[in-house]
Amino acid sequence: MNTKQEKLEAFGRLLDIMDDLREKCPWDQKQTLQSLRHLTLEETYELSDAILQEDLLEIKKELGDVLLHLVFYAKIGSEKESFDIADVINSLNEKLIFRHPHIYGDVEVKDEEEVKQNWEKLKLKEGNKSILGGVPKSLPSLVKAYRIQDKVKGIGFEFHDAEDAWKKVDEEIQEFHAETDLDKKEQELGDVFFSLINYARISGINPDSALERTNLKFISRFQKMENLASEENLKLADMSLEEMDVLWEKAKRLQ
Repeated sequence: MNTKQEKLEAFGRLLDIMDDLREKCPWDQKQTLQSLRHLTLEETYELSDAILQEDLLEIKKELGDVLLHLVFYAKIGSEKESFDIADVINSLNEKLIFRHPHIYGDVEVKDEEEVKQNWEKLKLKEGNKSILGGVPKSLPSLVKAYRIQDKVKGIGFEFHDAEDAWKKVDEEIQEFHAETDLDKKEQELGDVFFSLINYARISGINPDSALERTNLKFISRFQKMENLASEENLKLADMSLEEMDVLWEKAKRLQ
């Protein structure tokens, strides 16, 4: 592994390259905070894919792409004479020190949960008016639900255990089945999803990762089914559901 000095030199080289690109490259010169935004989201999802696959080489590559975007935003900030990368890092350093009084102060904690509870209380001291104020509006719904639940847990608003959380799932499912009005049924389905996410979180399962792994598994299995059909000179669109189900089970066994 690289020494601290080598890491600092590598980061300094990146800053120099960013300066060169912003000065000399037509594409980089045109970029703005807004134009980079959707590209940053794309890079973040690519990093997420690599993490799910536990592909360390790909994670390294995608981390580099995300880091480039962070440096790019800071460069634009400096051009606007608002902030530069040093301001970003110094602000982060101060926040981390303030929110870890058990490391940099005299506060004592007994476990991870106390750390998280202190974290949320300190955020309120920083000026946040609500525990949920820091949940980004643009988060995907599933991730947002998880973050909401995790944050309110920090002040003790939480089921006692997973069994209690599952009782809520059962309750919401019954209410969903009992509802006949479509709009209200949609609301009840949202409650089912929210309570399932809560149960998963309390059980130590990340629901977003669980669902994405199922998505990937389905894609892989369905594409295998398509290949099996092609080998038999068949088209899925011409097959009955029962016939496709036979291929599905065969694909499942082959995996």
